[in-house]
Amino acid sequence: MTDRRPLGFDHDIRPMFRQKDRDAMRAAFDLWAYEDVAAHAEAIAQRVRNGTMPCDGKWSESQVAVFQQWLSEGAPR
Repeated sequence: MTDRRPLGFDHDIRPMFRQKDRDAMRAAFDLWAYEDVAAHAEAIAQRVRNGTMPCDGKWSESQVAVFQQWLSEGAPR
């Protein structure tokens, strides 16, 4: 049994998006807003998995895994 706490947007997901990531996507949606990220989570997951987001370099495998885990847990707040 694991003692891992559940993932949450404010603590685990939002900090992975830098100010420049937010600025780059702001015309479409806000990467710092739970509602926006949850609504676009599948598309974001696909982009971080294939390395096309963020635009200046891929996330680490561990970052992708955290985002994917958050998504598979139902994108909890």
